[in-house]
Amino acid sequence: MQTATAALNGIRTHYCANGSGPAVVFVHGLAQDHRSWQRQQEAFTDHRTYAYDVRGHGATALGAADGTLEQLRDDLLAFLAEVSGPAVCVGFSLGGTVVLSAAAQRPDLVTGAVVLGTSSVVGRRAAEINLQRAEQAADRAALLESLREDTRAMTYASTVDIDELVAYRASTIGDGAGYANALTAMAGIRDNPLTPALAAIECPVTVIGAEHDAICPRKAADILLEGLPRATYLEIPNSGHLMNVDNPEAVTTALRTALAGAD
Repeated sequence: MQTATAALNGIRTHYCANGSGPAVVFVHGLAQDHRSWQRQQEAFTDHRTYAYDVRGHGATALGAADGTLEQLRDDLLAFLAEVSGPAVCVGFSLGGTVVLSAAAQRPDLVTGAVVLGTSSVVGRRAAEINLQRAEQAADRAALLESLREDTRAMTYASTVDIDELVAYRASTIGDGAGYANALTAMAGIRDNPLTPALAAIECPVTVIGAEHDAICPRKAADILLEGLPRATYLEIPNSGHLMNVDNPEAVTTALRTALAGAD
């Protein structure tokens, strides 16, 4: 595993790279960082994998953040253009929405896509909760309380150590400003859904859902499957939204299948 930083889109972006072969870029979700993909980077040594910290998460700077999906998309496109080259992009939740936006914008850079627990639109209540969480992010006590509540709702396996997981998620967002920025970006797809752009995505897309995902249920996957020209669906059993925590072995297997179809 190699860690490095690159000057991209006005910020220093931190990332981890491993393996050799066809390029794969991993994009994490809210309140995570590149470490959420460590198992897969260790497993897929037959690919050149990159996992970067999204703006304002992990060791990546926040910069002049504007709370939009478009800016997060452009961060990914800059990474593809300057660091990895054209690649299959894998995104979880927030990261999946970023990947789909990038695929619609630059088919020359996104050669394939795999999205896990991903939505192209959010409902009114979900948008309200995201904006409420964004407002709370500067209050550390409120932030930790909401992270705990949300983490419990996102997990299914009884073996998950919630305290450890909350501590990890809190460590990835520092003062909370980057978390608030990303929450605001996701709330924005309530009024400006990504759904109409799905038809422009030329590459093959694998949509991966989780059997017990209460945050991003099967309905969200169905919207993607209906809108994408070339899409297949895989499901992770015995898992909630944080499927790479609940059932990482099944996620690795599903991703291996998806990459075999995308390479």
